[in-house]
Amino acid sequence: MLLIFILLVIVIFIVIVFFAFPQFSPIPYFPSNGKDMGLIVDALELKNDQTVIDLGAGDGAVVFAAAGDAYKRKLKTQFIAIDINPVLILIMYIKWFFHPNRRNIKIIRGNIFSIDVKKLITPYPPLAAIYLYISPWYLEMVIKNLKFQIKNFSVISYMYPIKSLKKMEKIIKGLKHNIFRYNVINV
Repeated sequence: MLLIFILLVIVIFIVIVFFAFPQFSPIPYFPSNGKDMGLIVDALELKNDQTVIDLGAGDGAVVFAAAGDAYKRKLKTQFIAIDINPVLILIMYIKWFFHPNRRNIKIIRGNIFSIDVKKLITPYPPLAAIYLYISPWYLEMVIKNLKFQIKNFSVISYMYPIKSLKKMEKIIKGLKHNIFRYNVINV
């Protein structure tokens, strides 16, 4: 009994370390609110031959909900979940294993500020939707990186508007938080 208790304390300690220290994840884990999930999936405007990327995917709730919707609608849509936290990556792989649309879901451990998104999107030119639920002070950094890599894409930001994209903003009133959709066209 004591051995089980000690193992449990060690596991809890390891999980706390992975969620508490910015070396493992500079952005804290806050899942998208389940009450707004249907509206978030609608805002992605799922289509055939589209790639949906969740940058900072956390436990993958949005990717798995959207992939489930695409599966029901028989869409040929690719989903990519990117996070840096190994505990959350493990949780996503467990969910992936049981998901009916797992062949169209890719999980990547990576840094959302430096990942080469262009390499992940096929076919090119991309039909891409990027989902973001990250702190507002990081949004502009990610958008700048995306604009540098890909020409045309849509961005769905949960809870926080993107100031540099204000002119392209479409606001969807959520049950808990607003959802901001932007169609970015770089010339």
